[in-house]
Amino acid sequence: MDPEGKATRIELGNFSTPQMRAFHMSWIAFFLCFFAWFGIAPLIAIVRDEFQLTKDQVGWCIIGSVSATFLARLVVGWLCDGFGPRITYTCLLIVGSLPVMAIGLAHDFLSLLILRVLIGAIGAAFVITQYHTSQMFAGNCVGTANATVAGWGNLGGGVTQLVMPLVVAVLVGTFGLTHAVSWRLAMVFAGALCAITGVAYFFLTQDAPQGNNRALRAAGKVRGAAPLGETIAAAGRDHRVWALFLIYGACFGVELTIDNIAALYFFDYFPYFQQLDSSQALRTAGFIAAMFGGMNLFMRTIGGLIGDRCGNRWGVSGRVKWLFLALFGEGISLMLFSQATTLLLAIPLLVLLAMFVKVSNGATYAVVPFINRRCLGAVSGIVGAGGNAGAVLLGFLFKSEAINWHTALLLAGVGVTCVSFVALTISERQTAGAGAVLGRSTPELASVGWTERHALRWPLN
Repeated sequence: MDPEGKATRIELGNFSTPQMRAFHMSWIAFFLCFFAWFGIAPLIAIVRDEFQLTKDQVGWCIIGSVSATFLARLVVGWLCDGFGPRITYTCLLIVGSLPVMAIGLAHDFLSLLILRVLIGAIGAAFVITQYHTSQMFAGNCVGTANATVAGWGNLGGGVTQLVMPLVVAVLVGTFGLTHAVSWRLAMVFAGALCAITGVAYFFLTQDAPQGNNRALRAAGKVRGAAPLGETIAAAGRDHRVWALFLIYGACFGVELTIDNIAALYFFDYFPYFQQLDSSQALRTAGFIAAMFGGMNLFMRTIGGLIGDRCGNRWGVSGRVKWLFLALFGEGISLMLFSQATTLLLAIPLLVLLAMFVKVSNGATYAVVPFINRRCLGAVSGIVGAGGNAGAVLLGFLFKSEAINWHTALLLAGVGVTCVSFVALTISERQTAGAGAVLGRSTPELASVGWTERHALRWPLN
C-alpha cells in the first residue's frame, strides 16, 4: 500500500482487501451492464423481421443505443465525486435494469427506439468503474488496473453475442416458445442480473481505501462535489481532456459500433450465411462477432500495462506515444477489415482489429488518471462520453442509404488513422511544484516511500 492506502500491486486471488473487492466487483458489474446494454444486438435480425424494420430504422436503433450514454457519463462522473462510486454504481445498476427488462414490452419501431435509448444510460457504468479503481490503486499500476477492469467488463459485449442467441435457441427448441417471446424473456434475464448485482455492490464495496465518502466527509477528509457545471468546466479548460475525448471516440466508439453491427454485418454481407436456416445463421454470426468482444479478456489489459511500463520509464510522453501507435494500428486494421469479402479474410482481420481497438482503449485510460486528479470524475466522464460521441457519429454512416457497410467501415478507418495524430498533442503539464500540491516541503518529500515519490512525477493539476 502507498501512504494514502492505495494498492501498489494487483493480487487477483485476493478478495479480502477493499481495493481488490472494488476491483472484482467493478469489472463484474460492468460486465453485466455491457451484457445487458448490447443484449439485443445479436438478436436484432429477429427483431427486424418481427417489426419489419428498414435499414434506416436499424441505424437509428444503433445510434439510440449509445446516445443517452453520452450525457449519463458526464453526470455519473460528478456523482462519483460527490456521493462516491459505491452508491452511484448501486443506483445505476438497479435503475438501469428497468428499461433492460421493459424492452420486452416493445411492439413497434418507436417503442423499441425509446427503450433502446433508455438502456444506453447503463453504459455510464464504465466511468464509475474507472473512477473506483483510480481511487483504489497507486500510480505505478493504476493504468493496468483501469484497463483490466474495463477490458473484463467490455468482455460482456462479446459474451452476449454468444449467450443471447443460445438462450433464445433453448427457449424455442426446449420450451417451444416463439422467437418473439424468447428474445423478450432473454432481455428480462439480463436486466434481473444487473439489479441483483446492484444490491451486491452496495454491501461488498467501499468508496475509498479509508472508507465511504459519507464518513470521510463527516471527518473532514473529503469535500462534497462542486456544482456539476463547475467541475465539467474545470476539466474542460484543459485541451488534453478534449484530445482524449476525440481519441476515445476513435477507439471505444469503434468498439461500440462493432458490438452493435457485427452479427448483422456478417449475416447480411457474407453469402455463406444465406445457406443456413435463420437460427443457425444467427448463432454462427454471433459466434464470429463474439471473437471481437472476446479479445477484451486480455488485450485491454495489455494496452494499460504497456502504458504503465512506458509511463514508469518515460513519464506522460511515454504513455502518449504508446497511445498514438496503438490507435494508428487500429485505423489501418479497420481499413483492411472493411475490404474483406470472404470469411477466410474477414475473421482474422476482425481479430486483428479487435486487438488494436482494445489496446487503444487501455492505453487511453492509462493516461486519464494523470490529467487532473482534482476532478477525476469529470475528466473520466468527459473522456468516456467521447466514446459514445464517436459511436453516434459512426452510427450515421451505417444508417445511410447512400453507402454500404463495407464503405462505412473504410471511412471509419480513415477517420481513426487521422485522429491518432491528436495523441501527439498531449503533453505533461505541471503548474505547481509537487511539494506545494501535497502541502509538503522539499525535505519532507525525501522521506516518503517510492510509490508516492513516483506519483509526484505526474501532473496533479
